[in-house]
Amino acid sequence: MIDLRNTNTLWGSIIAETFSRLGLTTAIICPGSRSTPLTVAFAQHSEIETIPILDERSAAFFALGIAKRSSLPVVLICTSGTAGANFFPAIIEAKESQVPLLILTADRPPELRNCHAGQSIDQVKMYGNYPNWQTELAIPASDLGMLRYLRQNIVQAWQRSLLPSPGVVHLNIPFREPLAPTPEPLHCQLQAEDFFAGISNFSVAKNTFSLEITAQIKNYLSQWQKCDRGIIIAGIAQPQNPEEYCQIIGHLAKTLGWAVLAEGLSPVRNYANRNPYLISTYDSILRNREIAEKLSPEIVIQIGELPTSKTLRSWLENTQAYRFIIDSSSENLDPIHGKTTHLYLDVSQLQPIIDFRQTNVIKPENYLKTWYNAETQLRTKITRKLAATKTLFEGKIPWLLAQNLPPQTPIFVANSMPVRDVEYFWQPNHSQIIPYFNRGANGIDGTLSTALGIAHRNQSAVLLTGDLALLHDTNGFLTSNKFLGHLTIILINNQGGGIFEMLPISQFKNTFEEYFATPQNVDFAQLAASYGIEHQLITSWEQLQALLNPLPEKGIRILELQTDRQTDAKWRQENLAKFATDLVEKSPN
Repeated sequence: MIDLRNTNTLWGSIIAETFSRLGLTTAIICPGSRSTPLTVAFAQHSEIETIPILDERSAAFFALGIAKRSSLPVVLICTSGTAGANFFPAIIEAKESQVPLLILTADRPPELRNCHAGQSIDQVKMYGNYPNWQTELAIPASDLGMLRYLRQNIVQAWQRSLLPSPGVVHLNIPFREPLAPTPEPLHCQLQAEDFFAGISNFSVAKNTFSLEITAQIKNYLSQWQKCDRGIIIAGIAQPQNPEEYCQIIGHLAKTLGWAVLAEGLSPVRNYANRNPYLISTYDSILRNREIAEKLSPEIVIQIGELPTSKTLRSWLENTQAYRFIIDSSSENLDPIHGKTTHLYLDVSQLQPIIDFRQTNVIKPENYLKTWYNAETQLRTKITRKLAATKTLFEGKIPWLLAQNLPPQTPIFVANSMPVRDVEYFWQPNHSQIIPYFNRGANGIDGTLSTALGIAHRNQSAVLLTGDLALLHDTNGFLTSNKFLGHLTIILINNQGGGIFEMLPISQFKNTFEEYFATPQNVDFAQLAASYGIEHQLITSWEQLQALLNPLPEKGIRILELQTDRQTDAKWRQENLAKFATDLVEKSPN
């Protein structure tokens, strides 16, 4: 438990033991010399899983994936110098998506800084304003007062990574030599059980409401019930309990008689049986200007972040409906700057406020029926069109995944085009599939490593990604020898950035291909072979479907689909517009 071989081992073991007692289960360790006392302490701790990962950027995103899945902080350890700088992209994503990470950067002592001692940079506050909290610890010392100081700073770090909102904590930790666990005389009288007596597992309990706040929410509920032109937007969300989350949203929708516009990255689409008023084709519906105008709402309940759809955001901005945002974070979730009231609560906290014993469901009025009729028409049109599409069109992939993946499969959706195709085409289902994503900063970095972190020691998982996002993080494959579980990578290889084909810059051919689409011309079969990864080239939809259910239990495999990004972009532009144009407004009576 406590390593008394020298002052540094004592310091490191107290850090590891304190974190363990608070609830830490996983530490990701990057190799290096200055971090030796931390590496030894965590590697020797029997209650903490330690995973060595060579590349710091990949390690940070792997930790991010584990923390996303567990909602518990994960420790990241690195040596001094530029090693910690490679954590920065994942730190930004963790901050923006409110994921708890504990960054421990080893450092040289003050006397070896600013004197070209080697592998020494200014690491104090190196992550700017992104951490919830950051500090530099004192030089290790063995007297009891300093050990108490260390213990309390570790407790503070753990708590600050979870409160008031989950995020990043950075501890910069200087060490003098000897860095190895070389025995040295150590005069320390420490009774471990007494020293750690006040420390126990610390997690964040759900907030309890005062009678005043409960009454306020009930007043809002009464106001909502009087409105027959309201909608609920189930936006981007990764709830810890997706079934409860979807059940509460479904009950709220039935109580109010309101449509639920569910983002493709929301679990609501995968619990379709919980909600009879589910709208998945809102992006196409709202492209029909006449119907979009008639569907203008009076009240909108926005749960979580707004969906990706620009069409939806533009419509909300134009209609200027009064919006209630339900989310427990203190972040501003209104990028369109509308008339909003932010209710700082988790969806689960609506449960005692809404009467779940109520059995009568409000009869859908004309406004809801207009939504429902449009959804029915468009879902039928999209299904028929995609079912008849024999060529390898990118948008058909998420449509097939929704129908064929095993129940409760975790799926990580990469940014750029895959996340948009999921919003357009992911079909509502009852499979309880669990979507994951990095939509905090919306970057493509760390895609593979995050997906591996989510899949580690988890149910067999899937990554849906384009070629550039995968290539940007191929060092993630270095983790394969430590990875436990299975990840199937659905690779859309369209020779470049498909998202740019949807943007105005695609018309400027003289610079577009080389500077925006940036095709890389990589043979993924050879790339996979170099890492010992299974690879299969998919040439038909039937072949893909046969490989989706069941999924393997171990290893990593790439299922590559080679598509044409220009043809696919044209398909989206033509058909999404045509779906909307062909909508027939049926009489709601």
